[in-house]
Amino acid sequence: MEMTSNESMGLLQERTLPVESRDMKNLLSNNDRWEALTKRDSLACGEFVYGVLTTGVYCRPNCTSRLPNRENVRFFKSSKEAEQAGFRPCKRCKPEAPDSEQPYTCAVLKACKMIDEADTAPSLKELAHGAGLSVFHFQRLFKKIVGVTPKQYAMEKRSNRIREHLREDSTVTDAMYHAGFGSSSRFYEKATATLGMKPSTYKNGAQDMRIRFAIAPCFLGLVLVAATAQGICAIDLGDTADALKEDLHRRFPKAEFQAPDPDFTAMVAKVLTFLEDPNRGRLDLPLDVQGTAFQRRVWLALQEIPPGDTVSYADIASLVGKPKAARAIAQACAANTLAVAIPCHRVVRGNGQLGGYRWGVERKRVLLGRERKG
Repeated sequence: MEMTSNESMGLLQERTLPVESRDMKNLLSNNDRWEALTKRDSLACGEFVYGVLTTGVYCRPNCTSRLPNRENVRFFKSSKEAEQAGFRPCKRCKPEAPDSEQPYTCAVLKACKMIDEADTAPSLKELAHGAGLSVFHFQRLFKKIVGVTPKQYAMEKRSNRIREHLREDSTVTDAMYHAGFGSSSRFYEKATATLGMKPSTYKNGAQDMRIRFAIAPCFLGLVLVAATAQGICAIDLGDTADALKEDLHRRFPKAEFQAPDPDFTAMVAKVLTFLEDPNRGRLDLPLDVQGTAFQRRVWLALQEIPPGDTVSYADIASLVGKPKAARAIAQACAANTLAVAIPCHRVVRGNGQLGGYRWGVERKRVLLGRERKG
């Protein structure tokens, strides 16, 4: 599900309300701190850090590591205090690093509103001037608060419009103008980058699009790898070649499917090597990711989870700024079509149980076990 402009503004307002107005009582009590920790509240950063007795590590309140048991948690006012108590800093959230930027939230909210309401995205200079800040300072603050740059924020709004109107309008030309593009060249330049294919191709079920694919055995059964000219569009796991091919044809009903060529065969070899050892890091191949703005935001967050680690759906929800959307996070994970490359298998339930997995819970168990051994 994609966020509307109003939802985005509401989300940003929720994330940037003063701590006092959210009944946090300035986090004076350990109960208040525990509540902030369970919510992974970014606004609590700077108010306290917490140490975990079983690991000897201390973290920021919004760290994406697994939520510890309450009895194992100790709270400290500062990093110095935590280290004096014998805890070492978390390598993921780096709680010892300074955080001196003040979030000029009203200015950023105003800038977001300008972008949302404008037919043509305001320039960075115009947005910075409206906020009364230098271009450099404004860009840094905007990304810190919103999570993306002003340009990326505007592109997300524009890409949402493109997708909406390509689905609803009778012609690509209508969609172009309804999405706010004044010229066709500008539209095709931006839309192709956003959709991973030409707008007319996206609208028509990948008609006339060439997709190369291959199926190979791996330790998880069979894997289908498919690629468009933009990059890998599917990494699918299954038990039979027929079922894998049927799923691919269902996703791209009007595409022209081609046999592998030497370049694609080399890509498949890279994917197989990555599947065998995901602890190497990210898959070093271009991806043709198709999804809503919200889904792509979740998938980017998933790629930040280190191999061998797991986080909860609630953790990812907090990370993308929608702390109450754990169910939507699960749906975005289920919509992922790039097994392991976008590691949705590293997301588990809050109680530590594995939860669901598009390619079967047993495969999820095997993947996590393999990563932890690595």
